[in-house]
Amino acid sequence: MSQEAGQGDKKGHSVLLRKGSSNKMALKEKIVQIYEAFFQGEDPSAGNPNFWDELFLLKVNTTFIETECEKLSGEGLLSLKENFNLMFYKAVETLKQDNSIRTANAVHTLCALVRGIYKKTLKDYGFDVINILIGFDSAETVIQSLIESVNRFLNGDYPVALKQLILKFLLVLASVTDNISQNTLLEYILINSVYESLIQILANPVSRQTLGVDAILVLTLLVQYRKYESANPYIVKLSILDDELALTGYAEVVSVALSDFNRDYKIRSSEQQTGWFSTLANMVGNMFVAEEKEVAAVRANDSVLLALYEAIHLNRNFITALTHAHTPSIPSTPPSSPTPDNSPVEDKQVNPLENSQAPIEPAHQPTNLLVTFLEYSSVVIQDTKEQTRYNNARLCLIILTCIAEDQYANSLMHDINMNFRVPLHRMPMRHRKAKFEASPPSRPLVCALLDLMVEFIMSHLMKTMPLELYTRCLGICHRVLCYQKKCRVRLQYPWKNLWTALINLLKFILSHENHLVKRANIFHICSKIVNIFNLFITYGDTFLPNPSSYDELYYEIIRMHQVFDNLYSMALRYTTSEGDHKESAARLTNHLINVRAIVNHFTPKVDSWAANNHLSSLTEEQVLEVVRASYDTLTLKLQDSLDQFERYTEKPNESAFFTQLVRSIITDVRKSVSEINIDQQTILQEVSPMPPTP
Repeated sequence: MSQEAGQGDKKGHSVLLRKGSSNKMALKEKIVQIYEAFFQGEDPSAGNPNFWDELFLLKVNTTFIETECEKLSGEGLLSLKENFNLMFYKAVETLKQDNSIRTANAVHTLCALVRGIYKKTLKDYGFDVINILIGFDSAETVIQSLIESVNRFLNGDYPVALKQLILKFLLVLASVTDNISQNTLLEYILINSVYESLIQILANPVSRQTLGVDAILVLTLLVQYRKYESANPYIVKLSILDDELALTGYAEVVSVALSDFNRDYKIRSSEQQTGWFSTLANMVGNMFVAEEKEVAAVRANDSVLLALYEAIHLNRNFITALTHAHTPSIPSTPPSSPTPDNSPVEDKQVNPLENSQAPIEPAHQPTNLLVTFLEYSSVVIQDTKEQTRYNNARLCLIILTCIAEDQYANSLMHDINMNFRVPLHRMPMRHRKAKFEASPPSRPLVCALLDLMVEFIMSHLMKTMPLELYTRCLGICHRVLCYQKKCRVRLQYPWKNLWTALINLLKFILSHENHLVKRANIFHICSKIVNIFNLFITYGDTFLPNPSSYDELYYEIIRMHQVFDNLYSMALRYTTSEGDHKESAARLTNHLINVRAIVNHFTPKVDSWAANNHLSSLTEEQVLEVVRASYDTLTLKLQDSLDQFERYTEKPNESAFFTQLVRSIITDVRKSVSEINIDQQTILQEVSPMPPTP
């Protein structure tokens, strides 16, 4: 049927007149009258061979279908099973046609049926949704046909708006239950896979601009289905994916989303710093609105970060895409807003060596996904008091943990021929304003990672300090140092910044011992800090950039010896009393052996040198002179397993966190697809664009 004929049919039958309660004439859509017949147990298609062809030319009223499902009692729902099965089957059959209007309306009908029936059955009754929606006997065949049509539309030459609608439908299917592992519909999508179609979208530089975000979201949700219970083919396939175009496309979609957030954050930050008067004038009115918007923006990135996590955690080949250098040729645009000519955003290959030359305009600086992610992380780790931000920061640190323990990722991050400028945001503190370095130095990526960890350590010293995030942060530092020790990489980095941050963390824990010991095992965290120092002490000569760096390490330990003395005294107290932390406190005293040996060996020599030279205080250089002259008589104990760490595993340590995170993402997805604003008019315009108005 032609477009004009379809529209003429709607005009002729679109409304029937009925009397309202106020005796005024109200309009009643023809499609609503047909739906009413179905919900009354009738079959209006009986005896009319053209019924379904004509029905799917009419605009779907999804709200009516879902509302009527909501009104049904349990018996009413069961009594309409045959009609639901018929509507679902006919909608799936319609997808086999090549009429874009019928296809769009059939998909909208499927969305409404799935949402309406799932919402009803899950809320009040224990009925099997598959049976009411499709019918047990035909479910396998019908869904196989449905997925075949879905793959045909996603892979074929069809309007972009129609492909968007198909992906939204897949999101509807994936988000009907809060617990994704209880969504039995997905069992059929595991058997009849859409994986290859999703990967093809990501590999295509044109399609991923408009479809990439939804494609990655569908893939990420399907990966979550019963991931701890059985073999999920989407997990297996994603873990062995080695298509460079698809992996690069995956990385680009994530990078664009995070870049947009970073750019918006910079704009908001610059607006807040326009002057004291405007800031004061707008503070009351804008404070809470801005806060809500930022939390919403952070929450919106949960799904993007989960997609990034799954790619890094499952697929070692993704590390190459993570550090793939490029310069964006045009500013990033929201994925839902295609460029007018649908031209691809090309990634210009660059030589990372060029980064080390004169500063370039920020928009043209070579970058990669890891650069963008590190900048994003520097924003979200600033404030972790609110739960959404805390969870987002936690996920960022988990991702960085996976990166930091990957040998290949470390080799790329430490490569002196791969220098990048990583702009990190620093939160305002009492002794400094908010800081952002627009043109940071060009360095190996690991320098920015260490800067980020130092910034986190220094900026969260408070009574409500996020101890779990601190543990992650220390673990990342430890992993990086283990790689440097193993591969004898001498990184040109201001290590004193890290040592100072770690000592300040110890000082804070000691100052708030009584409060913090009730919240967590502070001896475990202190042992991690001390063992980082032990790694430097025992193996620092193999990876510190020069001998003077090793001397500076000893100087800092001697200078701050009171902190280590107090730490030992605290641990000793808990080892002599019965309590929960007795064993971990004893381990801490053992870890402090070499630090105390350094303090006990050098402090008397420094004091003696000062007395002999009649000096009350010494300069750093004078202390270093004593240190260099006294190494030979220092005896240290070789401690085991300093360069070993427990590799990250999601199960069981992080299972609860990810289960809750996925529930939150599904809730957001369900809201976003509750009103799918892709109607037949949009698709019509793509099929045959209307001439411009004179």
